[in-house]
Order: sequence, then structure tokens, then C-alpha cells
Amino acid sequence: MAKFDLQQAADVLAIQQVINEWATDLDITNGENMADLLTEDCAYNVRGAWREGRDAVVRFYADRKAELSQTLAGVPIHRHALSNFRVTFRTPDDAGVGYSLIYFSTMGSDMGTAETLPFSYADVFMDCRRCEDGHWRISRFDSNPVFVRPMKA
Repeated sequence: MAKFDLQQAADVLAIQQVINEWATDLDITNGENMADLLTEDCAYNVRGAWREGRDAVVRFYADRKAELSQTLAGVPIHRHALSNFRVTFRTPDDAGVGYSLIYFSTMGSDMGTAETLPFSYADVFMDCRRCEDGHWRISRFDSNPVFVRPMKA
């Protein structure tokens, strides 16, 4: 049962906002503004490998965008749809967050924007921490893909 005091309710909104900003940054700029959303010591699992620290995550997304821009199709369109948020406070400044992620992408499809099938559905697990400046940031990201659309040959 979710029962929060007024401060926790405000923090839930702030945490949800930083996660929505994360998704929007990935969708619109492919992670160019990711640094502002992560703690310096974040742990981040993407493409099956852990990246340790904000700089490693920022570098991953910059390298990924450069890699994708060199493909014939160019950088694919991405969209992250988030739902079913669940926040658990460990301390007033540390929270675990679970949610569902439906990820749409034109990657691996020759249909471009006519591709209507999700690329994947995943259970996501994040930790968020209130930093010294009072802002909540992502300190850990991990996910478990449940469904993945096969890439076209």
C-alpha cells in the first residue's frame, strides 16, 4: 500500500519528473543532456554492460549517437513510454523506483515512421538520490526486457 507524507508525495513527483526528463532526453537528443540527470557515481546497465559513473554513461550515449549516425538509415527515431511507477523510500534522500517501459524505435525496421510495433517492453529498476543541491538524480539504472521485437534481416 502506498502511503506517503506530504514531503514524500512531493518527492515522488520530483523523482517521476527526473525520469520523464531522462526519457525525453533519450527521445529528442539521444542522451546529449544526460549529465544533468545522473549522479556522478551512477551505475548504469545498457546494452548488456554496466557503465560506472556519469562520464561513462555520457560517453556511451555520445558514442552510440555517432555510431548510429554512420548507418545508412541514420539515427533512428526513439520514443519511451513509461507507466506503472512505484517508488519506495529507503531514506528521505534515497529511493528505489520501478516502472514499465514500452520502447518504440525505427531501428532495425525498413518501415521508418510507419513502424507501429514496440521495439521492446521492459521492467525497469532505478535508484534515485537527492543530491546536495536538492535535486533528485538517477543513481542506478537497470532493466529486464520482457518482450523484444526481432530485428529484420
